[in-house]
Amino acid sequence: MSRTATYHTTVRWTGEHWGHVTLGNGPEMKFSAPPDAQGHAGVLTPEDAFVAAANTCVMLMFIWAAERFHLNLLSYECRTEGTKVIELDRTELFTRLCFRPVIRVACGGESREVVENRIHRALQAAQKYSLVANSVKSEIIVEPEIVISEGAMECRVPVEDR
Repeated sequence: MSRTATYHTTVRWTGEHWGHVTLGNGPEMKFSAPPDAQGHAGVLTPEDAFVAAANTCVMLMFIWAAERFHLNLLSYECRTEGTKVIELDRTELFTRLCFRPVIRVACGGESREVVENRIHRALQAAQKYSLVANSVKSEIIVEPEIVISEGAMECRVPVEDR
């Protein structure tokens, strides 16, 4: 049987191209359109929030998967780039989200290949189970950099092996 969960935000216009958002989980902040759309620099924009929502959700799902695949995760950092197209009639659409995680894992007593395979399976699970990534129309691309630590040595997985 399916369950539902409801999340909410409240936005309020505060003048010019400024707004204030209150998130259902508590945080509050001002926001604006991006500078290229007559907005302001240095604050949250809807575009930043969209890309951040996908990036944070995929990261949390990767952490979940890393635990289930018994990975000894040392660090995870991901830069995600969202590409939007602005049509002649000024309609806009994000067409692509490119995730570039840098993942560092210790292999312990296991072979590098076994650990690398589990990392790739965890990445696939993260993408499969990410609510936000599965809720967008954009193309999703994941280009990981994987670093497997073997004792004091680090082994980077070559790009062509991915």
